[in-house]
Amino acid sequence: MTIMPHRSAPRAIARWLLIVAALVFCMVVVGGITRLTESGLSITQWKPISGAIPPLTHDQWMEAFRLYQQIPEYREINRGMSLSQFQFIFFWEWVHRLLGRLIGVAFALPLLWFAWKRAIPKGYGWRLTALLALGGLQGAIGWWMVESGLSERTDVSHYRLAVHLLTALFIMGGLIWTALDLRALARHPGARPARLRPFALAVLLALLVQLMFGAFTAGLDAGYVSNSWPLMNDHLVPEGISWGGSLWATLSSDPYLVHFIHRWWAWAAALLLVLLARRAKRAGQRGASIALHAAVGTQIILGIATVLTGIALPLAVLHQAVGALVVGAAAWAAHAAGRQRL
Repeated sequence: MTIMPHRSAPRAIARWLLIVAALVFCMVVVGGITRLTESGLSITQWKPISGAIPPLTHDQWMEAFRLYQQIPEYREINRGMSLSQFQFIFFWEWVHRLLGRLIGVAFALPLLWFAWKRAIPKGYGWRLTALLALGGLQGAIGWWMVESGLSERTDVSHYRLAVHLLTALFIMGGLIWTALDLRALARHPGARPARLRPFALAVLLALLVQLMFGAFTAGLDAGYVSNSWPLMNDHLVPEGISWGGSLWATLSSDPYLVHFIHRWWAWAAALLLVLLARRAKRAGQRGASIALHAAVGTQIILGIATVLTGIALPLAVLHQAVGALVVGAAAWAAHAAGRQRL
């Protein structure tokens, strides 16, 4: 067994992690399509291994369709759906799950190979193992989310949807951060991992709030309550908010209020992200600053356009995709601001 050269190993691992991060990004995009096409409940069983193969015969398709016909979404919303219509929604959920399996293989097998080659730098083995474990947990979270819509609801829990999306974005950010640490190590053998500075942490928490309310907006179909901007149905604070129940229940479950918060918290998050971008530039990472500015600006435009078009599918998908790019750029900028100069 050969041991990889000291500098080439971190560089190779960093490239691999960025490829996996790109796959996670693709999965987030497909997840958005799955949600927007109401495809997420089309596969009613969790078969991590055999489920990779879709129905191949007419009888197999009819059995999958029969299982779908037993859940509330079909009985209350899609009754009378044709087999071809079912195959369309099945396709997107199947692709989403297939990507999850692909990501698992694309992470686990190279990790084992790098470990066998003794190529993983000291201090990074636990981090890579944690990312692998988190990826496995994400698969379980995905089924936990789907399961919430199979018996009593016609959709999945928006809370579980938020956990599923935020976990995916956290994994993507963790992959990018670790790759950047390893690239720094490849350039300078004495480089230490970047630290998450208090200001960067505050910015990322503000972004987390915005992403969470974005997931709530998607899960509650809250984007449809208003197709005007900046006012919501001719009001700054929309009419129709139901203030009953606990404060958290109202904040997180009322479609009008969730849409309102997601719409206006975006500006606070954007301002903080711009300030983070400037810190990244001062730290010598102009590329991170440009990427974050571009992603934030594009995301704001897409968010407004998505509302004005009544949640047009292409724009809504782009809105989720660029949201993931904002996370990646924010991780890059936060990493730049936390780098320790040699």
